[in-house]
Amino acid sequence: MSCFVYILGSDGKGGRCIYVGWTTDMDRRLDEHNAGTGARSTKGRQWSLLYAECHPNRGEAMSREWYLKRDRPFRQEVFNHFEMESHWVHITQPQPS
Repeated sequence: MSCFVYILGSDGKGGRCIYVGWTTDMDRRLDEHNAGTGARSTKGRQWSLLYAECHPNRGEAMSREWYLKRDRPFRQEVFNHFEMESHWVHITQPQPS
């Protein structure tokens, strides 16, 4: 089963926020975040999908999520690119080892 690691962005009254997560269903998960039923830290904001990666299994997705949550420069670059390109989304497939 494919899993996705994703970066969401929100730029509202409360300031700019970035959220990193993983899921097996990208559309459902984004809807949950925007409905206030996603992660606790995403409630009360409107979120846009900025970036997503597809991974072949849950373990690889969770490992990549852990890494991206600690890679602040990458998240900042994604958000800055989103501001310039208006609703930019980039989805990548993992490269074979």
